[in-house]
Amino acid sequence: MTSLVMRWLCLLSLSLPLLVWFGYVITRDGPSTAVQRSELRGYMRITPRMRDKFLDMHCRQCALVSSSGQMLGAGVGQEIDQIGCVIRMNNAPTQGYEKDVGSRTSVRVVSHTSVPLLVKNERYYFQQSANTTYVFWGPERNMRQDGKGRIFNTLLKIAKKYPHVRIYTVTREKIQYCDSMFQNETGKNRMKTGAFLSTGFFTMILAIEMCDNIHVYGMINENYCSIPNHSVVSYHYYEKKRIDECRMYKAHEHMKRGGHRFITEKAIYAKWATRHKIEFKHPSWSL
Repeated sequence: MTSLVMRWLCLLSLSLPLLVWFGYVITRDGPSTAVQRSELRGYMRITPRMRDKFLDMHCRQCALVSSSGQMLGAGVGQEIDQIGCVIRMNNAPTQGYEKDVGSRTSVRVVSHTSVPLLVKNERYYFQQSANTTYVFWGPERNMRQDGKGRIFNTLLKIAKKYPHVRIYTVTREKIQYCDSMFQNETGKNRMKTGAFLSTGFFTMILAIEMCDNIHVYGMINENYCSIPNHSVVSYHYYEKKRIDECRMYKAHEHMKRGGHRFITEKAIYAKWATRHKIEFKHPSWSL
């Protein structure tokens, strides 16, 4: 009897370290993967069979990389690539800019207006970058699924051509939710102000839902453009025309119709950063 007890104790002593190690492996945040949790039902997959499949993705650490010219010379590419999930926007490239923006892309959030740019270079986005999850947003007239949604039809063709690529669309209900978030934070009805939410706004909401910790790179705060002698950078780090970022922001902020409220949105992000684990880098924000 004593011998049997000793055997069980010996087996238990050998098993405990193995169980601890296994628990560590399945809970650590590796450099390349997201772990699964409850579905994000505001993001529906586009598939030829049109089944209701929702985005099911969770990351403990996320890098949200801005497309701003602030990223040029930042030299944080390696730092970004070491973060669990990397989120980029629209057609912002990595090739040729790896030192500053990194090379990995886990999720790419894309505006309906940028879809033609991805289609133009579809081999890169949907073959070479096939491991990326794509989330597309747009107004109902372009994303309707009754055969009359021009952009949705294009995305459906891509989904048929590249069936292994994960392509999602922001649902109408989620877009309405984003509108309500804008109104809750500003007291203004987005549509009545004549504004459109930016891709950055949809990206930030997705990141908050998907990520435990968010590290935002290259995004300026609401007051940056009012600071004397602030750095003048291009609106996008990859555009040759080098449109001035602050000039673009100020022009859109005061457009009566069709503009983005970039500066107002930055003020909203500052509020959200007090309620969520959001850190802003290059430049850093004082919250």
